[in-house]
Amino acid sequence: MLRLSRPNGAFGRSPFSRPWSIVIDGKVLGSISPRESIDVPVDSGPHDLQLRSRSYLKSPKLAFDAAPGRVSAVSCRARGRQPFVVQRTVATLIASVFSHEIWITLDHVEDDDTAAAPIQSPGGTSATSVATRRSTGSFSTQLAGMPRSPRRDGAEHEAALVVEGLTKHFGARTAFADVSFEVDYGEVFGFLGPNGAGKTTTVRTLGTLIAPTSGSATVAGIPLTPENGVEIRQRISIMPEAPGLYLRLTVTENLEYFAGLYGLSHSAPRINDALEAVNLLDRADDLCGGLSKGLRQRVGLARTLLSDPKVMFLDEPTSGLDPVAALEVHNLIIGLRGRGVTIFLTTHRLDEAEKLCDRVAILNTTLRTVGRPNELREQLFKSALVVKTLTPLADPAGLFTGISGVESWFADDAASYVVTVSDPRTVAPSVTRGLVGAGADVLSIGEAHHSLEDVYLELIDEDVEARRP
Repeated sequence: MLRLSRPNGAFGRSPFSRPWSIVIDGKVLGSISPRESIDVPVDSGPHDLQLRSRSYLKSPKLAFDAAPGRVSAVSCRARGRQPFVVQRTVATLIASVFSHEIWITLDHVEDDDTAAAPIQSPGGTSATSVATRRSTGSFSTQLAGMPRSPRRDGAEHEAALVVEGLTKHFGARTAFADVSFEVDYGEVFGFLGPNGAGKTTTVRTLGTLIAPTSGSATVAGIPLTPENGVEIRQRISIMPEAPGLYLRLTVTENLEYFAGLYGLSHSAPRINDALEAVNLLDRADDLCGGLSKGLRQRVGLARTLLSDPKVMFLDEPTSGLDPVAALEVHNLIIGLRGRGVTIFLTTHRLDEAEKLCDRVAILNTTLRTVGRPNELREQLFKSALVVKTLTPLADPAGLFTGISGVESWFADDAASYVVTVSDPRTVAPSVTRGLVGAGADVLSIGEAHHSLEDVYLELIDEDVEARRP
């Protein structure tokens, strides 16, 4: 096992602010970003390691031996570190004309004789094995068998997103106000609300596309400030509702263009993996203009995977998709969660949120609630039993009020009753015995289940989009 760490940070828009390709024995096996540590599985025996930012900006080759049960630790850094010294930088630039291997240095760190344990990157996220970044078969099937990265619960760990009192005004109109929440690493966090509630504006704000009016946030371990915008964007990806593809370019050409914007060198393996992840390898050479909306949406998802983001913002990723295409997107999201990728999902589809999300937040300009769907149901609705009989009960009031643990009841229709109880598991047998004793022909008795839609409708009671500013 090779344990590779990159402790130093980025330098604005320089090549050193981008991920560096990890080249072992001449093969690109992944990449490493600033302030990240990665475990790279390698076969036993001697190997050569090299880091590349561009084909002409790289490190010298470093030889290391891999042995079973041992971890070869290597640290990499940019040679031209801060503080910035003009004379030294100019000398390095001149020297680089004759040697391209002076920009990145590699140093052996002490070897660990034990098996590789999970490591934490300085940003607080669990380090990801490079092997998990490369797709070798059905993406969702492959990821389903991988161990899930540790969740970031507990005060001692830094969250993927920390939002405190965030507010955005557009003139006299408030997009969202005083929004506060945290999102753990490896969590799928659902962001729900009606049209005009501020969901997309929140994504644009956290993605550094627009500045908040007030409040603060930390995104992927970096404070949300104008000067940190470039570094934040290197750790996240955003997929808007409309993918924004160039329709006269092929699928591969679109991804090559965006890989260039990400500053990714030797992007072909990443593009191939991203297309395989969304099951589009067979359409790689098709023009995007000839693809259906569902296929374009999948190309957009492939684009978000190119930079290997720590946090993915997906804004209505299944909007307008048919059930089969939507299911494929769902499986992809489940697979990404298994890898430990944090996903911030805005959606109008409540069944989708209930299926995919660990927790949900409901926004209606202000944040109405945050929690797990089951917790929200328990907070808003009392436990109840649904009783259905073949014919109406002769005296339902006398029957239900005489049973211990029954708090109230009402008739849902002529032969159906909703009985509010203190604890369904202990009260249901008593209700059953009471019905049998009363000679009722019982068709069914079951616990009432409230959907996330019930929770949503209970909390959202106005049309903010149509409201006057």
